[in-house]
Amino acid sequence: MGDFNLALVIVAIVVCVLVFIFSIYLLVNYQHPDDINQAYFPKFVVVFGLSVAAISILMLPADVANRQACRHAIYNGACNYTLPMKDLWLVIYIVDAVLVFFVIPFAMFYYEGDQDKSVGKRIKSALIWVVTTAIVVGLLLGILYGLVGKVDFTVRHLSSSTTTFPSTFMAYSRNQPCIGSASHQCSAYSPSTSSEKTWTMHATFPEYVVALSTVVGSVLFSIFGGVGIACLPLGLIFSFIRRPKAVITRSQYIKEATELGKKAKELKKAADALHQEERSGSKGRKWRKNVKAVEKELLLLEDDVKALEEVYPQGEKAETSWALTVIGYLVKLLLGVLGLIVSVAWVAHIVIYMLIDPPLSAFLNEVFIKLDDLWGLLGTAAFAFFCFYLLVATIAGAMMLGLRLVFITIHPMKWGATLMNSFLFNVGLILLCSISVIQFCSTAFGYYAQATAAQEIFGHTLQSLRGIKYLYKYNVFQIAFIAFAGLTFVYYIAFGWRRRKPSGRFQLSS
Repeated sequence: MGDFNLALVIVAIVVCVLVFIFSIYLLVNYQHPDDINQAYFPKFVVVFGLSVAAISILMLPADVANRQACRHAIYNGACNYTLPMKDLWLVIYIVDAVLVFFVIPFAMFYYEGDQDKSVGKRIKSALIWVVTTAIVVGLLLGILYGLVGKVDFTVRHLSSSTTTFPSTFMAYSRNQPCIGSASHQCSAYSPSTSSEKTWTMHATFPEYVVALSTVVGSVLFSIFGGVGIACLPLGLIFSFIRRPKAVITRSQYIKEATELGKKAKELKKAADALHQEERSGSKGRKWRKNVKAVEKELLLLEDDVKALEEVYPQGEKAETSWALTVIGYLVKLLLGVLGLIVSVAWVAHIVIYMLIDPPLSAFLNEVFIKLDDLWGLLGTAAFAFFCFYLLVATIAGAMMLGLRLVFITIHPMKWGATLMNSFLFNVGLILLCSISVIQFCSTAFGYYAQATAAQEIFGHTLQSLRGIKYLYKYNVFQIAFIAFAGLTFVYYIAFGWRRRKPSGRFQLSS
């Protein structure tokens, strides 16, 4: 067992280092050229946040492996010498909550502050917002913890009388395995229904913080994740269906490019007008609405420019460029089909294992266990893949809704063109939803991840917490997830095949 624990610790350290390196790689390659050699604090927060999110996802497979380290031990208390997974869970999720509600907002307020102000004034402005938020959140948490921060466990009281120990062990046999010559039943074998009682105790404050963070994340996860589980694969498949079939002529290219140029001038004029309003201090609701509208139109304009470049490749390697475009759409189709299989498997598993009581089948749980039997890491890798897929689907769902709902701020992630505020927003969304993804996975794969520290926190305490337990008792989040996935599927079947037409003239709302 000791060798197994040592190997687990070594693997955990190596994985953490690799996750940190990969986070730096994403930052370097996705950052906007304007952020090179500056905005170091937001960059540190991005790398640290991405690392925490990835490690939190990978901790559940580690929790399962940690449980197996003492499963075959021959002495009691062997599990006390394994990794303290419950403490590690609480630490990682307290750090998660601090990053989401305090550190990332501070970094965003600082980064988005008026560049004409000094560094001290920008820090002061950001601190005012964060300290105000901390006071409000702290008071709210304290009041809720004091009033309803309790868990109600339903327990059954078992008791029996004693009897004189027999003079010989032959008194016990297959015909009489337990005490009592009359009924041949074990101690407290058939208690009455009146023996059920409610055992109430205060949850620890860290567990309560994790529980509330999970509820907040579950609301976003059920919406964005439900939309994303459908739009992620279907978006790739329908992009192949809407692909350009052939290159256009030069005259068509000039005509389209002229229209896009006019649109770009209109957006620049609108952006300059909004900047003047910002400098004058008139940043009201109408100003924020117009800013979001301009951001949306800029994003769509970039997509139109990219689409135009695809259908009219230029230069000496125009034919090669067109061939790569065709191959790219074929790859999208392949990834879309594979993603659709994973999405269907997820939806089927939720219905079969989580919504139907009793479950019709363990489904994916049995798949992971059989993969573990083939090779120890196959089940773990498949489990981690399904969890990461949910996170990617959540980001895809947030992007889709952001393009269609004006009250959702758009923060696109683009290779070599992602500003730090977009990075910070998406890292915050990933961190917030990662808690819910872990809770969701620990419940969905409860048979595979049984007897783990994650199940103790998310399965027992969370689902017995006052005021919150009914959300999980009646599967509110799972039903919402399936509902949003179904609506998104219907939307894509009805409208996904249509090619988006370039928008007309843009004007700010008055």
